[in-house]
Amino acid sequence: MTQNRARTVFLLAHTGRPAAIRSAELVVKGLLRSGIGVRVLEAEARDLPLPDEVELVKEATPQCLDGCELLIVLGGDGTLLRGAEFARASGVPMLGVNLGRVGFLAEAERDDLEKVVDRVVARSYEVEERMTVDVVVHRNGDIVHTDWALNEAAVQKAGAEKLLEVVLEIDGRPVTGFGCDGIVLSTPTGSTAYAFSAGGPVVWPEVEALLMVPISAHALFAKPLVTSPDSVLAVEVLPHIPPGVLWCDGRRTVELPPGARVEVRRGAVPVRLARLHHSSFTDRLVAKFALPVSGWRGAPH
Repeated sequence: MTQNRARTVFLLAHTGRPAAIRSAELVVKGLLRSGIGVRVLEAEARDLPLPDEVELVKEATPQCLDGCELLIVLGGDGTLLRGAEFARASGVPMLGVNLGRVGFLAEAERDDLEKVVDRVVARSYEVEERMTVDVVVHRNGDIVHTDWALNEAAVQKAGAEKLLEVVLEIDGRPVTGFGCDGIVLSTPTGSTAYAFSAGGPVVWPEVEALLMVPISAHALFAKPLVTSPDSVLAVEVLPHIPPGVLWCDGRRTVELPPGARVEVRRGAVPVRLARLHHSSFTDRLVAKFALPVSGWRGAPH
């Protein structure tokens, strides 16, 4: 019991889900039984049946993960993206357990919880870095907002009445302009999220690239674009139209006034994910979307 006392894991859960509460209880008991400390936000602890040994922290800041070797997140895509905010700011790897629907960011499902605890106790996991994007909003030559995203930054119309009129730019050169419902500026990780719903390509996470995917564009040329990871993508909102809105990972939003310019480039800080499995992204894609592969024979031996 004493060999792991210096180890601490931070637990983040969607306490509005009964399944998350039951899962958190199982994870906490398993880690404590193995001598690994558990730290939880005080606001979430009120909804969780936690033993007294659990360490509570009041403020949801990057510093609350100081000394933690891992961040375990229990929930759906929204909770996992919330966990990614903590992971990026602290540098602590995130291990997601999917309690929602698709959960591409998750490494395990709820039925795998005991295995997850065993692998954490044994330090039997690897850490990979996922590319992010940094986002800058300009207005009249001034920087008026900065942000980041793991999945995507989406420039969208604010209301249902009128189209968003934009001009797209890549590496300082104009590409095309049109009216649309929005533009998704995505990472490879985000290619299975909003960009996928907008008709963008699925990009394997080890591929370094940036995606620019129009949403319901009124134009003959409105294809998804895949660029170098070192490119700078920009969306200029025309000055004569109603305001738009910028969403980053569907969690953080800011209004885009007429004439605003949104620039997206490779993020300076990645998000670190803990991986338990060596299965290929292809297998994960097939499993998550229940793709039909019957009849596949494979290459001859």
